[in-house]
Amino acid sequence: MALRVSNLRLSVDVGENALPDLISRTLGIPPGDLHDWRILRKSLDVRDKRDLRFVYNAEVRLPEDAQSRVLKRAAYAAAKIEAFDEPPFEMPTPGSVALTHRPVVIGSGPAGLVAGYFLAEMGYQPLVLERGSPVHERIRDVKTFDDGGAFHPESNYLFGEGGAGTFSDGKLTCRNTGPDVMRVLKLFADCKGQQPGKPSIMYFHRPHLGSNRLPAVVKAIRQRIESLGGEVRFKTRVEDLVFQEGRLKAVVTSGGEIPAELAVIATGHSARDMYEMLLRRGVPVVQKPFQIGVRVEHPQELVNRVQYGFRPYEETLGNADYSLVAHGGSADVFTFCMCAGGYVIPSVSQEGYFATNGMSLSKRDSPYANSGLVVTLPLSEFGSNDPLAGMRIQEQYERKAFELGRGSYACPVQRATDFMNWTASPSVPASSYPREKMAIDLAEVLPPYIWKALQSGLPRMDGMWRGKFMRDAVLVGPESRGSSPVRIPRDDETRETPGLTGIYPAGEGAGYAGGIVSAAVDGLRTAKAIVARYASLRK
Repeated sequence: MALRVSNLRLSVDVGENALPDLISRTLGIPPGDLHDWRILRKSLDVRDKRDLRFVYNAEVRLPEDAQSRVLKRAAYAAAKIEAFDEPPFEMPTPGSVALTHRPVVIGSGPAGLVAGYFLAEMGYQPLVLERGSPVHERIRDVKTFDDGGAFHPESNYLFGEGGAGTFSDGKLTCRNTGPDVMRVLKLFADCKGQQPGKPSIMYFHRPHLGSNRLPAVVKAIRQRIESLGGEVRFKTRVEDLVFQEGRLKAVVTSGGEIPAELAVIATGHSARDMYEMLLRRGVPVVQKPFQIGVRVEHPQELVNRVQYGFRPYEETLGNADYSLVAHGGSADVFTFCMCAGGYVIPSVSQEGYFATNGMSLSKRDSPYANSGLVVTLPLSEFGSNDPLAGMRIQEQYERKAFELGRGSYACPVQRATDFMNWTASPSVPASSYPREKMAIDLAEVLPPYIWKALQSGLPRMDGMWRGKFMRDAVLVGPESRGSSPVRIPRDDETRETPGLTGIYPAGEGAGYAGGIVSAAVDGLRTAKAIVARYASLRK
């Protein structure tokens, strides 16, 4: 049993070396008695601009008698002190059901890669299928597109090794905690995810790798899968599934048919052809509310001053980020995937459609800051019982954005003040978007429910920043790929799709996650369910 000490606060000017003394004073023990401790969580509190503080939670292990004395005094301590006993991470003992063929994992995003890794580690020799290219080729194709070149339908910001997460800023935030989350973060850290001199991704509240570092991480995980007996095949698009009496028998790919009795469906939320195929094959797919809106872009210097005050904290803390929620009005409006010192990018996976996303490099040194500014579209707005109605809405507005951009992947751009006044900006505002930009009224590429909510929420966010949010804000869009518009049902315990044997939906595309870490944890837990049922192939 250990103790968890929460809400330990240190000025950013003091430094982390003062933390052991603060823990000792809080517990009421001599500093020399503090031997076994670790940081559980670290976050930045920017509410008091005169004294920004880091807030820590720590685990402390003391002799039993000392721990009892500390707990008796806990009610009088400045921080919260409580007993803490987090179970260790464990994989289940392999089950007894024999496998004729190795497990197939469809997709190499966070869910697919992590599921593949833990299956490989346990001796299941998984076969990971990725429709796109290896990450080094993908980087080249993305750069060609950014520079105005042709769009590659299978190697882009959304398809290829690492999935959409490879070019999504590298934020490793996750609302959940526990041993599975910590094991995933440790895997990322061990696979080149921890940078010297940077806060540990194991405990920092908003760990950030950067889109220039993520390729090395996903490549390292893939190499571990291969070294453990698994296989990763690129440029192999899954086109069909073969069932016999409700049991998976084969996976049909662009390179031929592969015998399989179980498949992890971890294709991400942009593999729309997969949703179509699953419906044809009788795999249940249901509607799910999803987020849609725009990206909002500000000068990074403005964000720094709003968050840090007038002291140049960015010299030691780096460029500032933010998170806002505007409650009330027709619907809540909220920011997500905030990219400090970042870039707006074309989040495109299909020829003839256009959407935006954001990313930043590890240094976060762009003069721009951008964030998703979105609203949840409820099922009542779908207008149809079609399981893919949400996807059709995405397609409708992404297609219109592409057409308004003259078919050149030009980005619709509009000043926030002009958006509020129902008029296109008279000139094209400056933006970090790499290709051509066009001044367009963004209400044309958003469902009415969404633009009405944005017009209601923007003034409230402006009030939170005391009139500084809208003044210099530039909107780009649409931002329509923030979450999946469908869910593939599965059993809570077995994680298998009801009525079908061998189908394991996982990750963001299956409707069970919302970010790199949560998708990866979902992939891990799916691997656990498979291990618990099936016997290992290890000889």
